[in-house]
Amino acid sequence: MLSINNITKTFGSYRALDNVNLHVRKGSVFGLIGPNGAGKTTLIRVINHIIRPDSGSLSFDGHPMTDADVMHIGYLPEERGLYKKMRVGEQAVYLARLKGLDKVTAEQRLHEWFDRLEINDWWGRKVEELSKGMQQKVQFVVTVLHEPELLIFDEPFSGFDPVNADMLKNEILRLKAQGATIIFSTHNMPSAEELCDDIALIDHAQVVLSGSLSDIKAAHPGKGLDRIFIDTVRDAPTGNKDLNFQLHE
Repeated sequence: MLSINNITKTFGSYRALDNVNLHVRKGSVFGLIGPNGAGKTTLIRVINHIIRPDSGSLSFDGHPMTDADVMHIGYLPEERGLYKKMRVGEQAVYLARLKGLDKVTAEQRLHEWFDRLEINDWWGRKVEELSKGMQQKVQFVVTVLHEPELLIFDEPFSGFDPVNADMLKNEILRLKAQGATIIFSTHNMPSAEELCDDIALIDHAQVVLSGSLSDIKAAHPGKGLDRIFIDTVRDAPTGNKDLNFQLHE
């Protein structure tokens, strides 16, 4: 679905991505994992054409990626943002129409999603009246509403209580079952282990481990995913000792 080929990105003297190569299989859940500052969000912004790489290329569904392909991506950034004075339903319809949906279709799909995520009662309320978790649900819905081929979630479970995090995980798996390809970044190793088909670990702008989750676990018997990643980063030439994974042993 997506090929990332020799992507390098620098900001002044700081190298955020260093010759990154990754391949995301169609219909899979791909976990992008690494410490803060590793380059995950920069890579996601490159994929979404928010910033351009210094070198390298992207392929989308078998062809060189263009700006038009971005319309087939749903992107939920880590730093959420809604217009707080607007009413929830009004804003959701507006954002859906920016993605090409007509008003009738947008409202129909929104009510279906709002019912499923138990937020329909908030349709007429202002965004500022919603809790952080409720706002995140609204943004999740807007991200997936136009039924994009590729979904990208940057730290999607941040700020959710366990019940709502499980609800979101179930929705991600349901979208995968319907044919969507999903990339998500996370620090939460149990979530990655629960959801991902393939994973990549980025440290100091470089990919230090990638492949199918089953193959990686088979190559490290007796170790959980969090311990595999921590050991890999510490043994890598980059030698990152300042890790902030959620370690569960």
